[in-house]
Amino acid sequence: MPCQNQAKREQKALLVSLYGVTFFIVLALGFAVFTNSGAILFDGIYSLIAFATTLVTLKVAKLAEKPDDELFHFGYTSLEPTLNLFKSLIIIVACVYAGVEALMRLRTGGTSAEYGWAVVYGVLSTVGCFVVSFFLKKMGRDIRSGLLAVEAKTWFVDGLFSLSVLLGFIVAWVINQTAYADLAPYVDPLLLVILVVLALPIPGRILLDSLREVILMAPPAKVVNEIEAKLFELLGHIPHQLIELRVTKRGRNTYVMVHFVVTEDFKINSIKELDQIRYDTMAALKLWNPEVVLDILFVQDLALAE
Repeated sequence: MPCQNQAKREQKALLVSLYGVTFFIVLALGFAVFTNSGAILFDGIYSLIAFATTLVTLKVAKLAEKPDDELFHFGYTSLEPTLNLFKSLIIIVACVYAGVEALMRLRTGGTSAEYGWAVVYGVLSTVGCFVVSFFLKKMGRDIRSGLLAVEAKTWFVDGLFSLSVLLGFIVAWVINQTAYADLAPYVDPLLLVILVVLALPIPGRILLDSLREVILMAPPAKVVNEIEAKLFELLGHIPHQLIELRVTKRGRNTYVMVHFVVTEDFKINSIKELDQIRYDTMAALKLWNPEVVLDILFVQDLALAE
């Protein structure tokens, strides 16, 4: 039941993201036509990209809740890092495109626009994006959803672009009232270049983290050490030579394979005793971290754990 409730909360949060991005597409494209702003137009295009990826995210979130089947023997959670990798690549491409476009506008004299109305758009878009990003980040942390965490970062990057539009047009509007009005068109593309440079590390980090999961690399050492310490706490009382872990993270699940190398002092009367150890260990791990999926192999030959 808790898992079902978490899935429903994840779906609702993604719907908030979908409705929000739809609103900001209409807002950005409308203001772009009205103000003749290339920066606002790009913000609208970025929102349009976010709309498409959010639709895919909703579908993946539903699939991730399905059990394993003949096509996906380990379930559908492996789709999550694949989607996050795809989204991070799109964000990186969008950022690079925005930076190149801004540099081209700098070379051709900048951009003249209706600065006053552009400021209004900047305020609405910046506040809205950061509010949605904060909401999704909090929901993602509460229900341990990697999809929501990446969605929150997507909105945060969008908020940075909107902030650049806001700051750029405020500065441009002020300069336009002075004797340096000829410099005003350069402000917006210059700030957009700066924001692109500052924003790129965010999707870059998502790309690297997702790639680790896609190619089945071990999660960060801190995660592995925490799981190892918990397993020693749960199984350390059993006579053993070695507890060998193999850990990989795919989407919301962390898969742990344990080779438990017992000593000759370890005695059992039936296989049911081993099953009970497995049940008790898995139950304790689930209480500690619901994302852990555990498989324990009991062996006596060290070579089998290599």
